[in-house]
Amino acid sequence: MIDKKALEQVINEALEGTKMFLVTLKVSKDNIIDVQLDSDEDITIDDCVAVNDAVLDAFDRDVEDYELTVGSYGITSPLLLPRQYSKNVGYEVEVLTADGRKLKGVLADADDEGFVLTMTVKRKLEGKKRPELVEEQERFNYNDIKYTKNIIKV
Repeated sequence: MIDKKALEQVINEALEGTKMFLVTLKVSKDNIIDVQLDSDEDITIDDCVAVNDAVLDAFDRDVEDYELTVGSYGITSPLLLPRQYSKNVGYEVEVLTADGRKLKGVLADADDEGFVLTMTVKRKLEGKKRPELVEEQERFNYNDIKYTKNIIKV
């Protein structure tokens, strides 16, 4: 079975000097390897091929029989890393909190510990007869949410 740590090192070395980063690396018992990359910019097929070739050069298929897939992390997939949150600041997202609240808003800020979501909500304001739409911000720690996904509008 392929050593996952050695594989991760090879992939990270291949990504050095690029705007790409490793999001997920899965190695099954059957040596089926799935590498998902993201980038601060676009990822091309040539970018994926370069990482694929780096793995093929480092791990001889005659010694270790394996299946390899290198792809870009999908835009509809949940955000997993702080770097993904940072690159999506300003975009509309859906958040499912650990306590079951489903929220929609704009990702206003992100750092290594968590992120800030700006939401438009109806609130009864003092001196007003009817609720009005107001913007509110709420901060979340990454471990307080189940998922955050981009909202795609067509």
